[in-house]
Amino acid sequence: MKIQISPHCVKELRVKTGAGMMDCKKALQAANGNMEIAVETLRKKGLASADKKSMRSATEGIIDSYIHIGSRIGVLIELNCETDFVARRIEFQKLAKDLAMQVAACQNVFYVSIQHIPQHIIDREIRIESEREDIINKSPEMKDKIIKARIDKRLKEMCLIYQPFIKDQNIVIEDLIKQNIALLGENIKVRRFQRFLLGEKIDLN
Repeated sequence: MKIQISPHCVKELRVKTGAGMMDCKKALQAANGNMEIAVETLRKKGLASADKKSMRSATEGIIDSYIHIGSRIGVLIELNCETDFVARRIEFQKLAKDLAMQVAACQNVFYVSIQHIPQHIIDREIRIESEREDIINKSPEMKDKIIKARIDKRLKEMCLIYQPFIKDQNIVIEDLIKQNIALLGENIKVRRFQRFLLGEKIDLN
């Protein structure tokens, strides 16, 4: 016998995952009302759907901005989708604003993903890690493993999509975007962003 699920719980799950009402109800019933298990189930389904959509072309979208309190930090971001219809959706525009806010909060983030990092930056990081004193006496095999792990960590620290979402530390930006892909039914990509800091690169001489 299926347990009764309240409309309030269904609505709460829908808000958390962006899934349809019936899918949310079924997931809660299958999870015996456990919200965390239902969320995990829907995210797995939603992310699988989002992964398929992520290969589609996205040339529409919006350019949005965020100015931090005090007007000393500003961000411009271009967020792409597949159609102008989705670009006008409140959910899409909210995502753009959240991403711009994320960029403003992450001062060490300069690229969208690892694929956007120039090769000379990657080479520099490899050179720095290869010359660290704490691995000098390691075997070549161990040294390579340590360098690779450190480089992977360092490059991800520089990229937007791998950062924990400032409004929900349980997910990273890549998952946030995939949730919105599942919700809106179109591919969504961050094409570029630019952070502006008041007084940055001003020559006072």
